[in-house]
Amino acid sequence: MEDVLPPGLLEICLLVGVPGERVRALLQGAQRKPRSFPALDPEVLSVFVPPFISKDDIQVINTSSNNSNKSKRRSFRKKKERPKIENVKSLNGDQKAADTEEITVPKDIDLIGLPQLCFPGGLYITSESREDHIHFLVFTDVCGNRTYGVVAQYYQPMQEGWISSNGQTQWESVQTGKTLGCFVPFAICVISRYPYFNALKDCLSCLLVQLRPFKSFDVDGHIKEFAAKLFLIPSPPPGPLHLVFNMKPLQIIIPSQEDPDSPIIDLDLHLPLLCFKPEQVLQIMTCILTEQRIVFFSSDWALLTLVAECFMLYLHPLQWQHTFVPILSRQMLDFVMAPTSFLMGCHTDHFEEVSVEAEDLILINIDNGDITHSKAPEEKPEIPDVPAQAAETFIKRVESLQLHYDLELCHLSASTDLGELQMRRRAWQQKLNSEVQQTALQLIVNIFREVKDHLNYEHRVFNSEEFLKTRAMGDQPFYKKVLETYMFHSFLKARLNRKMDAFARLELSTQSEEDRLNLMFDSPRRLTVEKMASKRFNPQYMISRRMVISMPNLQDIKLPEGPTRNSSLQRLEAGHAVKMHSRSVSTFKIPEIHFPLICQCVQSYYADFFNHLSKAINNLPPDNSALLARYFYLRGLISLMQGKLLNALSDFQNLDKTDLRIFPSDLVRKIVETMPPSERSQADRKPELKKLISRVMEKQREIMKIDDHVKNFELPKTHMQLDDFVKRIQESGIVKDIDTIHRLFDALTVGHQKQIDPETFRDFYTYWKETEAEAQEVNLPPTVIEHLDKNECVYKLSCSVKTNYGVGKIALTQKRLFLLTEGGRPGYVQIAAFRDIEDVKSTTVAFLLLRIPTLRIKTVSKKEVFEANLKTECDLWYLIVKEMWAGKKMADNHKDPQYIQQALTNVLLMDAVVGALQSSKTIYAASKLSYFDRMKNEVPMMVPKTTSETLKHKINPSAGEMFPQAIDVLLYTPGHLDPSERPANAYPKLWCGLNEGKVVVFDASTWSIQQHSFKMGSSKLTCMVMVEQSQVWIGSQDSFIYIINTHSMSCNKQLNDHRSDVTDIIVEKKNGIPSSEAYSCSLDGTVIAWNISTLKVNRTFQLPCQNLTAIKLHNDRLWCCTGSCILVVSTQEFRPQMKIEHNLKDVCSCFLCFQLFPERDEMWASYSGSSDVYIWNTRDLASTPQKIHLQDCFEITCMIKVKNQMWIGSRGKSQGKIKGKIYVVSAEKKTVEKELVGHADTVKALCSAEDRYVLSGSGKEEGKIAIWKVE
Repeated sequence: MEDVLPPGLLEICLLVGVPGERVRALLQGAQRKPRSFPALDPEVLSVFVPPFISKDDIQVINTSSNNSNKSKRRSFRKKKERPKIENVKSLNGDQKAADTEEITVPKDIDLIGLPQLCFPGGLYITSESREDHIHFLVFTDVCGNRTYGVVAQYYQPMQEGWISSNGQTQWESVQTGKTLGCFVPFAICVISRYPYFNALKDCLSCLLVQLRPFKSFDVDGHIKEFAAKLFLIPSPPPGPLHLVFNMKPLQIIIPSQEDPDSPIIDLDLHLPLLCFKPEQVLQIMTCILTEQRIVFFSSDWALLTLVAECFMLYLHPLQWQHTFVPILSRQMLDFVMAPTSFLMGCHTDHFEEVSVEAEDLILINIDNGDITHSKAPEEKPEIPDVPAQAAETFIKRVESLQLHYDLELCHLSASTDLGELQMRRRAWQQKLNSEVQQTALQLIVNIFREVKDHLNYEHRVFNSEEFLKTRAMGDQPFYKKVLETYMFHSFLKARLNRKMDAFARLELSTQSEEDRLNLMFDSPRRLTVEKMASKRFNPQYMISRRMVISMPNLQDIKLPEGPTRNSSLQRLEAGHAVKMHSRSVSTFKIPEIHFPLICQCVQSYYADFFNHLSKAINNLPPDNSALLARYFYLRGLISLMQGKLLNALSDFQNLDKTDLRIFPSDLVRKIVETMPPSERSQADRKPELKKLISRVMEKQREIMKIDDHVKNFELPKTHMQLDDFVKRIQESGIVKDIDTIHRLFDALTVGHQKQIDPETFRDFYTYWKETEAEAQEVNLPPTVIEHLDKNECVYKLSCSVKTNYGVGKIALTQKRLFLLTEGGRPGYVQIAAFRDIEDVKSTTVAFLLLRIPTLRIKTVSKKEVFEANLKTECDLWYLIVKEMWAGKKMADNHKDPQYIQQALTNVLLMDAVVGALQSSKTIYAASKLSYFDRMKNEVPMMVPKTTSETLKHKINPSAGEMFPQAIDVLLYTPGHLDPSERPANAYPKLWCGLNEGKVVVFDASTWSIQQHSFKMGSSKLTCMVMVEQSQVWIGSQDSFIYIINTHSMSCNKQLNDHRSDVTDIIVEKKNGIPSSEAYSCSLDGTVIAWNISTLKVNRTFQLPCQNLTAIKLHNDRLWCCTGSCILVVSTQEFRPQMKIEHNLKDVCSCFLCFQLFPERDEMWASYSGSSDVYIWNTRDLASTPQKIHLQDCFEITCMIKVKNQMWIGSRGKSQGKIKGKIYVVSAEKKTVEKELVGHADTVKALCSAEDRYVLSGSGKEEGKIAIWKVE
């Protein structure tokens, strides 16, 4: 079980120095002063490794307890390469035979090389004592795992009575021995799995204070007690809880990570900013990002590691993948000759030697801030500049930081308390660390923000060539080097895995409204008019966003009718920095550890620790789930240390309801794998532990299946059939929609067999990208820009042509055609808005003996017909204008702006097909892509009048996906304004549950995607409810209820008490206000009442029947819909009170859905396969229900009560085709007031938005959401 336990603070502790006999021999053999002695080779004198107690210790203590405090502690002496216990005296003073027990040293600790690193400048005997000195080490194993060391050097006076007996060093006391006028250095090295640099430095400082009175007498015993104490201190879990323990005379604080993905930060992050100017910091970060061979130099060994570690933290979440040795001893200098990338550190004494001997190194002097190169074979390597705008923002942010603590002290009163001084300094440092960390993270986000625009998640492809083309010319050298690195490759893996790390969170939180709108459209990239103007006049523009609390009036919202391209960089000036929310942190005092360290003392310590945690848990308010989770985690660890495995698993299971993010999956899996059969059978007898074990082991199998590869996009080299062509086009980023790609395949294979050769694909791809690049360079004059909307993009320009409006180029945007006139001053002439076009014709006009192809466009608002002599371009422009016209009519009729985006994609694909094929059949081929124009001719485009008047807008949560996805559940949550939260929380939201546990969240004030997307398991989601302002509960077919924190927009809790599909969740409301209780039900007939604040089960009830699909609450009674009946039970006792069975002669199926109408004492229900709605009087359930027949309806799928109406979703028929229909039924008249046909597939979900709008979601054939106005 020992290998299962997580490591404590200490992995191993060593005493390093020179054996006494060697020093005496040196002094006796040479009558020299100490300062003239050569450097000595340090050795490991003692090794202290866990466990620090054994059965032998216990037996000895039992036999000689009266002498226990005076006993000689066991120490480990280095004997050649294998330290052993030798010549340990028994407690009565008798000499024992040599003990051959071997110690277990961690395999990645090199006891041979370590002494050199403890004395990297060499070990010298001195004539006078020197100040204690601390420095830091970092070790990296072959797998890239790091271990950290803190070394304290101190000096001991050489005593005359220093003797050696049988290899065992003995020490005379200071009182009896005479000093020999020399001082011998020793080093104590603590090695830990965690980078607690400051904490371990404080610990060693305390130890040195304790060792001073003893001089050279019995240091092993004190070091062993010190090491044992550190070994028993656990590392805190991520989150708002630091651990505190007493190490006289200081209180040591062990800081936690901010979250599971964040690094531990226990050093002063501003150190590099004190040593280097901001511009130099950027240079060094560039060297690291481009994986150069880097050597730091300093005269202070401690600074070498701390500064190097700071730069590693600045890069987070990117990680250095190569050799990392921040301290090289003088014997290790040849390491800098390594040919691969590395980051190393040397003393400044070796600067000349390294710079002369090694080539092509970046040499960074911490002491004076110089950055130079060693001699290179040909020329000095150039360090490319960080992208200009990102660098400018970083420099301004750094210059605004307060880096000097003395300035902070000016206004504070003097403190005479050491603890208070320590607390003040630590609080200031933590605040500064947070600011530095955020500044560095913002730099990384600004550099790599637009990488996501060139990723294909489905096929895990990054189009590096196109990404580079979109970078500014001055930034390209930087990106060319960075894109080739291992570091960037790992970063790409995380992006493709949609990892929600610090980068993703900051990138999401700093998205503009325009960025979020772009997520809704999958159209070619073009420069908007606003970007064009800002590029010309104001590079620092920012998009203003309005704050709303309630649902907006939809007619006031103007959605962009075309995609807008992200700017190369979102700039955040120092004055507009990302607001950092200060983290509220608590501390937990670890109980005292009593010595001697025998088994009973350790068990007593664990018992005290457990009791302290239990007391903290009991005293904590239940709504403080963040702290509760940390206490449960720690108590689980302590139970594990005590060998109480089932208790440990129970505490870890409590993390489901408090903070799922810190659940130790690997640790729990190891516990399960090593658990004795008897305890495993006990765990299996507890349903909650059995489910926990099953989940952890299944998750491990899923991790092993994860595809982690990344491909760079390459043009195909072989002929492609349809499936391969679809994949290649999607990888290229041109278009994702399968149906559109199929039409493109037909266009490119006109007149050929149905396969595409590599040359045709290359020509098409090249033309597409060249056209895209040319459109990026379009720069309209201000006189033209003022006529266009800020979100319009110019998608195509014709050649210069003669028209009846003058000579110029025809320009196409997503809204209109206009003429860019030529002459002395380019001007703007409106040709037509697409919605105003009345007719389009392609004809010819006579000119001398020629017939010139001419395009004619007639509009509603103008009598004059526009004519353009387009010559060879005429046929293509004819197709383009007709497609855009048809797409615009479709978009207007269906209130769906995505149709115009699809039309834009179609016309640009036509253009690329014509440009690539260059044959007589190109126009015919391009016509294969005229989807909307053909659709207009094949089916009527008009929407029924009632539908058109009621439908306000449509949105697509599957935008950017390869296929539409069914909308299984919808939830609208109103906005609220809390000054302590982010402004984004003020907006109302629409939550959409898609297939395989995916949740997309829209900002309901603008209908832009706010988060795309959560993942709640991998099963179908069945229900959503907002139980309070900060919590949304989501039920799933995997039997879990997932809890979303609406402030952090993350899922960190789940309820796992159901054993079958969760089918419904409701919240009790009293006087319209949600109460403290929620109810959930599952398919197996289980109903659970939950306390919302504590997430504890109040009551559980098992219905006498299965197939429970829905529950409703009214007057303290639950109405439960099962397949065969509807049961009414009391909420307090869960006793059945009424039962409604389907005893209707004309119905042979089961209940499908139902709704209560409390104001009218009615229950409305439907049966599977039926087109009728049945209405019962709840005061007389025995009476025959009323029946309303829904015309052209195959089956009712959902219903919702809105005001005095019942909105009923169904699968129906319209104009001879299967459609999703919504029937609005008057509750008073019991008649259908409206039939709404707004979906091309079954209506799967309905929800109400403040009784002002109803939102409906459709099946996977369409996968869209319609927004309807409630009368």
